[in-house]
Amino acid sequence: MTDEYDDVRSRMNDGRLYVDFGPGLEALEAERVAGKELTYDFNHTRPSETARRTEILRELLGSVGADPWIEPPFHASYGSHVHVGDHLYANFNLVLVDDADIYIGNHVMFAPNVTVSTAGHPTVPEERAGGKQFSLPVRIEDRVWIGSNVVILPGVTIGAGSVIGAGSVVTSDIPPRVVAVGVPCRVLRPVDEDPA
Repeated sequence: MTDEYDDVRSRMNDGRLYVDFGPGLEALEAERVAGKELTYDFNHTRPSETARRTEILRELLGSVGADPWIEPPFHASYGSHVHVGDHLYANFNLVLVDDADIYIGNHVMFAPNVTVSTAGHPTVPEERAGGKQFSLPVRIEDRVWIGSNVVILPGVTIGAGSVIGAGSVVTSDIPPRVVAVGVPCRVLRPVDEDPA
């Protein structure tokens, strides 16, 4: 590996700006391509090939617990920065932009069309020059349910047992055991409270 590679990898989980392509970063591009190749293989399995899908996930992802289930199509930037607990269920069109680490706990459920992004770009145009970006890890704790069409942004932690309502954009941490909804996503009520 090169000094450039080591520098970029050290920046990818702490929010500092970096550029993830160019001379000295060929190994990083190779990691992305390898992940996309495995994702392609996963998405082209037949519905009956459940054992093959699990085998590919175990090769693609950084770590995988017991009984993972992801419905194709599924997309990841690298795959290797995703860490999944036991009994994951993800419906169609899960997108994991895993430039930084994504940690998904046990018994987490994703409805269709969810995007989890660890990567972002500066709001100041000059800071975006040359493709600069930043990344921060995302954590989704045990027994979280993420509704359809949710977007989870860099650096967010979603507390254990919480529910994120459909169509929400999660821009900041969500505490445990709450129902949170909206754009931006805000706590509506505790999960145990009667919604009437």
